[in-house]
This record gives sequence, structure tokens and C-alpha cells, in this order.
Amino acid sequence: MAVTVRAATADDAETLHVVAAATFALACPPHVTPESVATFVADVLSVDCFRRYLADPARNLFLAEDEEQPAGYAMLVAGEPADGDVRAALRLRPTAELSKIYVVPGHHGAGVSRLLMDAALDSAGRRGAVGVWLGVNQLNERAQRFYRKSGFEQVGTKRFLVGDRYEDDYVFERPL
Repeated sequence: MAVTVRAATADDAETLHVVAAATFALACPPHVTPESVATFVADVLSVDCFRRYLADPARNLFLAEDEEQPAGYAMLVAGEPADGDVRAALRLRPTAELSKIYVVPGHHGAGVSRLLMDAALDSAGRRGAVGVWLGVNQLNERAQRFYRKSGFEQVGTKRFLVGDRYEDDYVFERPL
């Protein structure tokens, strides 16, 4: 079955939350507790959060679907990063953040992340960005391989709060 990627709409907030809740833990290191994952999902990936994200003109969200079943999603955030460590590490301006890119396990290895990446990079270029950055957990080697294969390189580090514990992330960047 063919997977398609489309711009998410306000009607997709609940679907995005369901996909986010099902996939976020996959990117976390093994020591992150289920309680910390649940707190993060409630605080950052709730239906209400996705409604706000979808209404934010600085964001573009994309939904990958297989026969109208969700296969994954991505979120791009245009503009200068708020995190000082990220600002100091980046070399390309104007920039956009690939804030989220997650694929449902049954679709891993099927090219869904490539389709989502292409949609996000295209969106960043249309917004006038000359570079895109992302944060990736330092223990998530699978994601790091995908990002390197997609033209990203490590340019710095930052911290990322999950529950009540900070995790160490690499900052990756690539030109458009």
C-alpha cells in the first residue's frame, strides 16, 4: 500500500496526538521511565497542544497515511531557536527546526521517514530557511544514522527535558 504525506489540518489534532503517544517512547533512551514519557506526552503532545501547533503560523505539520491510517508525522518550526546552546551551535540563518519526525513501528524501514523529511525540508525552503536543525538523543543511534544519511551533521549539544530529568541531545544541522 502506498503511503502519502499531506499537510495536517486542524481536524488532525487527535490523530497526531495518538501517533505521538504511540511513537515518542521509541526515541527515548531505555532509562526514561514510562511515567516520564506519560508526563511529556501530556505536557507537550496532547490533543490541545496539537491544536495550538496547528494554529501556529510558524509551524508546519505533516501527516503520513497508509490507506488513511496514520503512519507517522513531522513538525517543522520556522524561526530562530529559543535555546541558547542551539543558537550558538547553528551556522546557517535563517533557520527552521525539524521539531518532530516519528513513524509508527509497522512502517519502519518502508520509506515513510524519507517522505516526511522531504515534506519538512521542502516546507523550510519555501519559508526562506537556508538551514534546518534538529535535536536527537545522544543514545538514539538509529535516528542519528537516518539524519546523517539525510545530509545532517552534528554541530553541537543541548539538553532536553523529559518528565523530571534532562536528557543529552546532539544538535544536527544541514543546509537546504
